[in-house]
Amino acid sequence: MNIHHLELFYFVAKFEGITAAVRKMPYGIQQPAVSGQILQLEDKLEVKLFNRRPFALTPAGEELYDYIYPFFSRLGDLEEKLRGEEGRHLRLAATASALRNHLPDCLEKLKKEEPNLKLSLREVAPSDVHALVTSQQADVAIGVLGGKMSEGLKCEPLLKIPTILWVPAHSKAKTWQDYLEKDPYSKSGFVGKEPLIGLPSNEILQQLFQKEFDRNEVNWPVSVEVNSTDVVRDFVGRGFGVGIGIFIPGLESPKGVRAMEMKGFPPLIIGAMYQGRPKEVVQDFLRIAKNHVKSLA
Repeated sequence: MNIHHLELFYFVAKFEGITAAVRKMPYGIQQPAVSGQILQLEDKLEVKLFNRRPFALTPAGEELYDYIYPFFSRLGDLEEKLRGEEGRHLRLAATASALRNHLPDCLEKLKKEEPNLKLSLREVAPSDVHALVTSQQADVAIGVLGGKMSEGLKCEPLLKIPTILWVPAHSKAKTWQDYLEKDPYSKSGFVGKEPLIGLPSNEILQQLFQKEFDRNEVNWPVSVEVNSTDVVRDFVGRGFGVGIGIFIPGLESPKGVRAMEMKGFPPLIIGAMYQGRPKEVVQDFLRIAKNHVKSLA
């Protein structure tokens, strides 16, 4: 049986006639279409379901109505219940640094505003943020804004983070250029004097550094490639070289390393990504996140 035909019969039986059903149904449909589809249902079942004038259900119609009534009569309540639960469900994806350093405070404030908050949280690599939103596995994602955005993806910048070079705490270098020397194979170029610890080439932060190195005619390839800026910092502290990174507000430099500003380099932009019109719980989260960023400034 066609479920839509059953739904139309439910409304006809409930409102005692096709004309009344057409006026009171929650969506628009013409009377001839209802009549035609009810006839198809009767042909399928090989029974007459109701008398037209005056309206009256046949015994077969009463049996069918009693059977489908519990389902169709509760759809409105179920829709409201599901919409209410989904409206309080925040599916959030974020990079490791955002999760560790700032999101806990934001989510704690959101939980106080919405005690019935349902949270689904995923830590993702920066290169995977876009895919989670476009595939609708996340309502909103916090990550690095840059590169080509997927079609239909909206973004809101939240924070501009300066790029830095992690160097040993005992280093006497004052600027990142102090780690360069003339390239013997180039008239105007430079090379790095220390091993560079960096990220995979598909990461936006690594691409930002490489683009600026190219612009400054600096040949400084990554010698030690790791998957996070935390690991970069750890390897610097263990004496394996100097490493790329970002300045995270409120985070003190670990023992054995210090942050050196990359003057002339553009900042890394952290923002929120989502599709379409964000639901209310996402809007509340973005408002709290923006206020959090203002407090950092």
